[in-house]
Amino acid sequence: MKVLYAAAEVDSLAKVGGLADVAAALPRRLAQMGHDVRVIMPCHASAMVAFEASLERRELQAELPGGLTRSFEVATVAGPGGVPVELVYERHFFGREAVYGEPDDLERYQFFCRAVLAVLKAGPWLPDVLHLNDWHTAPLAFALRNLAWANPMLRGVASVLTIHNLRYRGPDELNDYLAQGIYYCDALTTVSPTYAREILTRDYGEGLEALLTLRADSLHGILNGLDYDTYNPRIDPALAANFDLSTLESRPANRRGLLAEIGLPQSEGPLLAMITRLAEQKGIELVIQALPEMLAADARLVVLGQGDRWLREELSRLQARHPDHIRLLDRFDEPMARRIYSGADLFLMPSRYEPCGLGQLIAMRYGAVPLGRRTGGLSDTILDIDEHPDLGTGFLFDEYSAFALTGAFERSVRAFRQPEVWARLQQNGMSRDYSWSASATHYVEAYVAALRSRGIVPLE
Repeated sequence: MKVLYAAAEVDSLAKVGGLADVAAALPRRLAQMGHDVRVIMPCHASAMVAFEASLERRELQAELPGGLTRSFEVATVAGPGGVPVELVYERHFFGREAVYGEPDDLERYQFFCRAVLAVLKAGPWLPDVLHLNDWHTAPLAFALRNLAWANPMLRGVASVLTIHNLRYRGPDELNDYLAQGIYYCDALTTVSPTYAREILTRDYGEGLEALLTLRADSLHGILNGLDYDTYNPRIDPALAANFDLSTLESRPANRRGLLAEIGLPQSEGPLLAMITRLAEQKGIELVIQALPEMLAADARLVVLGQGDRWLREELSRLQARHPDHIRLLDRFDEPMARRIYSGADLFLMPSRYEPCGLGQLIAMRYGAVPLGRRTGGLSDTILDIDEHPDLGTGFLFDEYSAFALTGAFERSVRAFRQPEVWARLQQNGMSRDYSWSASATHYVEAYVAALRSRGIVPLE
């Protein structure tokens, strides 16, 4: 099967969040399965070196309303795992440092969609499936339906749209590209089975629950995977001490090294960590409210991330008040993130909602025990030790409140003080397989369903 994967960011070329990880790992796994996969993305500033070094560059024309056209360049580069990545560059819209958050984001990504259409029409390679991601590429679902009547080449291309986070629908309240894509795509996916069920309800549907219910028969909840080659504590060069399941006794060196690096004193209490956007979704305010109980257990807390100003200021104030217990690292720092995963005892994800979450998967891979709210992908991936005494991997709580978080934290402290119980939690987490192997197979099933909905019998 031929698949063109369209995304705003792809790890190693541009990365802001989890979409970049998925856009790198899923195409790579599909290619390993024998599918003919290519990726297409805007050429942001971080990808300009690769763009300029490419020996495969061509100039195309994007069709604009009113019969106008606009030129752009496409460079083919090798992405993760050797998967070809088509970088779309137009000097007015792209080549910028910011992937998102520009005043003209709506126009930038609308032009990117037009550029994708131009690439499809130019051939000679034409996909069976165009895999779209979030609002940035969602308009292409309607474009395929609308243009296929006059363009026989496009009639055999099915669209699959993945919703990574329903909350983010674009910068214009009058132009909901994501809603349009949900209606017109041939198959719809989201990033965990529980989130797929949640978004059909008023609490999580963000006002689109009626539309999503209309498409419920085409909606697939597919858990995000983790690239186990990229996230591997046995060979990760960022760590003070490498380890794996058979050498877990080497892991404490990472805890000692992390505390020394961030200037916190060594302690017998648990080392808590959050690696997250500082945003309302992530439940940071619950951690702030539960902090007295955490400090009473002699816990240390390190938070790595950027985001909302009020959360940054509150965490900074608490750090000044408790300099021996709290560290805020106000930046994006991938090597530091890996050192935190490998050194933390407890990884906190008390999210208001969490479509999938990669943090808990990376934490378990690196021997940190996750504590999360029972929502979305956290519910699908964390096995509470009280509910699964032999197979438990972490701690879950239900109500979105500091009281409920504190209750789960107190259970985690009791387990932390029992070395055999804690080691079993770590071993269980590290033993779980959340690689892309199973998830990629489910995406192929979604591709087949999308083609069949168009009346196309996919080649086996």
